[in-house]
Amino acid sequence: MFVPGSTTKLFSLSGAWKLLGPDSRITTPVYARGTRRGSRLDGDLVLVGAGDVTFGGRTTPDGRVAFTDVDHTDANVIPGATLTPQDPLAGLNALAGQVRAAGITRVSGNVVVDDRLFSTDLQPAPTPLMINENVIDVLVQPGAVGRPAALTVRPPAAAYTVQSTVTTVAAGQPSAVTVSGLAPGRITVSGTIAADSAPLLRTAPITDPAAFGRTVFIQALRARGVQVDAPATGPNPATRLPRSSRYPAGSRVARFESPRYAEQARFILKVSHNLGANTAICLLAVRAGSDGCADGFTALGAFLTRTGVDVGSLVISSGAGGEPNRLPPTAVTQLLRWWTRQPDFGRWRESLPVLGVDGTLHDVATGSPARGKVFAKTGTLIDADLLTGDIVLLTKALAGYFQTADGTWQVFDIVVNNPGKSPDILSLLGVGEDVGQVAAALWQAQNP
Repeated sequence: MFVPGSTTKLFSLSGAWKLLGPDSRITTPVYARGTRRGSRLDGDLVLVGAGDVTFGGRTTPDGRVAFTDVDHTDANVIPGATLTPQDPLAGLNALAGQVRAAGITRVSGNVVVDDRLFSTDLQPAPTPLMINENVIDVLVQPGAVGRPAALTVRPPAAAYTVQSTVTTVAAGQPSAVTVSGLAPGRITVSGTIAADSAPLLRTAPITDPAAFGRTVFIQALRARGVQVDAPATGPNPATRLPRSSRYPAGSRVARFESPRYAEQARFILKVSHNLGANTAICLLAVRAGSDGCADGFTALGAFLTRTGVDVGSLVISSGAGGEPNRLPPTAVTQLLRWWTRQPDFGRWRESLPVLGVDGTLHDVATGSPARGKVFAKTGTLIDADLLTGDIVLLTKALAGYFQTADGTWQVFDIVVNNPGKSPDILSLLGVGEDVGQVAAALWQAQNP
């Protein structure tokens, strides 16, 4: 029973892909509760969270989901994280525009977020409403030596304030930027950045997504000419929600549709997005009629049994990977082989990182002849040694596919458990290059 890290996502995303449907979409609605008097709503607007992890914040004009090879949600851990250019408030802005187009120009009651779709103890914890994947981005850029650094913070919201003491130091000096605090609340940015440094990205958590979402939705409504009498900041007034979460169809005044789920899955697999993988488990629970995400594992187990995977050999308590998950490599290859017999295998395979090309494999084995020819999910699990302060690498794994000279798709699972520890995370991540070179050697052996 090996520690799999994020190769667990092969299991959670397979279940979501097949049970939710690769072409399914997540609809986030807004309902008007109360009495319409001309353009005035004497009552509340209710925004119902539906578990859309990207919520328009990454959608491209052609309906795909944008990603960068090192995702912004990993910015505090992995160097080199960058942002996609899309507006993280795109979903809310679209809903606000539809509310205005529906003829509402004033809301005399309140704006309420209905976040009752599901609840969970998973970490990172999905929530029914997720704005910018529940983080605030802080991009720090150097200024003149001795002067304050420049900050770009997104998404903008009245729900938090930012205080920065980051200063610019001489070129060649170390850069060390720390972000503390949370939203709603105060975010503090401190440290130094070298004058010749590339911009540094850090994040702060959104700890009350419902209250935060309510604030930015009210801001979006006001920007589009909808007056809201209630204050934008403050807690989400959930006591104003009806007892039932079933709203009359005629009361819906706006809706936002996600990209196809296959696009969401592709993004989650390419960058190993932990929040997205745990959201997949919650959506499986909702599909089964439950508001407890733990029931999503029951649905996943039933699905995996139908694929022929030996479910009794698995330990899966997180959709993302981590402790106490354990996966025998034989079970991993059982699932990978099952996919090769599916009509949408090509679509699934191309959703995985590609060796030396993109996602979490973008910088692995880039000089190998196997570059671009291995499709595989990475797995990494790190922890801290509190005795020495070192970083411990518990696992580095790689599981996926390559094609032989005769056109056959081969499956593989490479797992290295407990390779060591180091004060420097970059030296530990070098194990990923070793694992990638093993995969490249497998490809070369079958493609002489």
